[in-house]
Amino acid sequence: MGVGRSYSIALLGLNGYIVEVEADIGQTLPSFVLLGLPDASLNEAKERIRSAAQNSGIPLSRRKITANLIPASLPKRGSGFDLAITMAVLRAAGDIRSTEGTVFISELGLDGRLRPVRGILPAVMAAVQAGHPEIVVAQANAAEAELVPGAVVRGYKTLARLAFDFGANPQDLALDYEPADGDVAGDQDVGAAVAPDLCDVSGQGDARRALEVAAAGAHHVLLCGPPGAGKTMLAERLPGLLPDLGDREAMEVTAIHSLSAVHVDSVQLLRRPPFENPHHSATAAAIIGGGSGLPRPGAASRAHRGVLFLDEAPEYERRVLDALRQPLESGELVIHRSAGTAAYPARFQLVLAANPCPCGKATGRGVDCTCTPVMRRRYFGRMSGPLLDRVDIQLQVERVSLADFGQSGTEEDTATVAGRVQAARARQLERLGSLGMETNSQVPGRVLRGELRLPSATTKILDTSLERGILTARGYDRVLRLPRMLD
Repeated sequence: MGVGRSYSIALLGLNGYIVEVEADIGQTLPSFVLLGLPDASLNEAKERIRSAAQNSGIPLSRRKITANLIPASLPKRGSGFDLAITMAVLRAAGDIRSTEGTVFISELGLDGRLRPVRGILPAVMAAVQAGHPEIVVAQANAAEAELVPGAVVRGYKTLARLAFDFGANPQDLALDYEPADGDVAGDQDVGAAVAPDLCDVSGQGDARRALEVAAAGAHHVLLCGPPGAGKTMLAERLPGLLPDLGDREAMEVTAIHSLSAVHVDSVQLLRRPPFENPHHSATAAAIIGGGSGLPRPGAASRAHRGVLFLDEAPEYERRVLDALRQPLESGELVIHRSAGTAAYPARFQLVLAANPCPCGKATGRGVDCTCTPVMRRRYFGRMSGPLLDRVDIQLQVERVSLADFGQSGTEEDTATVAGRVQAARARQLERLGSLGMETNSQVPGRVLRGELRLPSATTKILDTSLERGILTARGYDRVLRLPRMLD
């Protein structure tokens, strides 16, 4: 008996690393030793593997089995290593032919079924980039794995069928057991949601125009107004104005959602910008990312290339809001934990919605408002100045009048406005492409005050505000970005 080898993938954030699995069968009493920094769920693989192999007709050796996951210093977590360990052990026992060069990513059920796991898309991308294009996954993950260009994917429902294809003796294999599609955990029908249309919003001409400018230039937005003015309706319709994701962007977004998916067999290539709307009770870990062990992506990363909407923004904890300042600048979140460091992209459009005061009645004359000036300052003080400095568009949304309702049905729909947004994006790309940028929101201050500088007569008021300390340098650049949308 020799040493059996196979390959799998360890994910640290969206980055995947090849893991070589070695298996050796000793001459001592029966035991199963797993080496190479496995976490608790991976340590449980020993019992899953024994039962799955037994019920598939290829029981493991009665001698001591040692499985080593290389590199030993790299943390391994999750049940996706089950299949690679099993194939390495079977190869060491001589039950199957060589598995070297093939990457195996799947969880095993006690009855020998191959079950889907999270993160298949970034794992397969890492395998292909590392020169291992041959991938074996659970049948439920096959469609997602095949999204990766260059990957040669084979999907299986059972360990017995896989072992047969790798040369196992068919006499004892449980080849007659083929689980139905509904037998695999996680199978559910996911219906496509109907996107809300901008024509549903009555009136609010200024807010609709601001939303169009925000979509065209990828600007962040603050909507402040009384309850019922339509702030949430406007924010929910922003993703519909954004153009479809390109191939590279779609793969990025889908990879993040593959790591976060609840139904791991329902991940499809996402061509539309995502929309995340967390509740105001969400913690910093839920928004930014985190959790026990290696950090997982939060709402900010799931909103990558899309919209992160924080309704009732002053109700969020201030430290949660301030934690967004770094990704708003860099477009990336690097989360450090004792178990390791994970980096996730987080280039999203932030939309904040807020009432004018805690009671929401401080509009117009504000005669019905019961909030004191101190309460109002404290309420808005939760959104810090440095955060608001990064929000290009800050708009007061007025109450909807009876006349606005009378004009219902005459407002432009999402498709019409999205067409203008697409044309504006094309103009920006033509103007900024040579600078390595796509939208106005990406233009740094040195370019705004250099190649794209406006006439001094136009910026006179801004210059005075900056000199008097009314505007910060970041706020100065923020104001300069918006007029470029009219070019």
